[in-house]
Amino acid sequence: MDANNQTLLIESQYFPSINFYKLLTGYENLKLEQYENYQKVSYRNRCYLAGPNGRMILSVPLTKGKNQRTVMKDVKISNEEKWQSLHWKTLVSAYRRSPWFEYYEPELEALYEKRFDYLLDWNMACLEWANNKLGVSQTITLTDGYEKMVIGADDMRDKLVPGIFPEDSPVYTQVFEDRTGFLPGVSILDLLFCEGKQAMEIIKESK
Repeated sequence: MDANNQTLLIESQYFPSINFYKLLTGYENLKLEQYENYQKVSYRNRCYLAGPNGRMILSVPLTKGKNQRTVMKDVKISNEEKWQSLHWKTLVSAYRRSPWFEYYEPELEALYEKRFDYLLDWNMACLEWANNKLGVSQTITLTDGYEKMVIGADDMRDKLVPGIFPEDSPVYTQVFEDRTGFLPGVSILDLLFCEGKQAMEIIKESK
């Protein structure tokens, strides 16, 4: 990565992983790719939680399924399924015992009650919600076209992959750690529910 670049280029994610935010702390600007073809088995439409029996996946259903080759900005959510209600119930079940869940619950529940037709719009809403709670101040923009070779930004598209969890992930106390051990690489929601307003400091300290 070029030390002179102040912009991080990365794909949009559903309530991004903690490692997404660890990357972001080194930059002034965040640029999200919207002109790539949708990639399956990625954080674009899924996030991981730390549940009582290990990692749990929340996956947003898509109208053409996970194998589509649609440009990311045009990927539509399948709202025939009551996925938001199901995801919310899963979050409540996994985190109602966490120290900070009740603090964030009203606003987050309202977000899960709002309908979204496009995956990118949902991901942006999740990102903005999390950034607000974390105090993240980076400028956020979207790409205006697809470039394979990028100049002026550090290209981290598809560098964070589900199932591959960096060894230097931030460490903190999780709800079910006594049963499962510490689970790295989960959604930023896990860190917020467990550590609240200290979440961003924990991320920065792990750099």
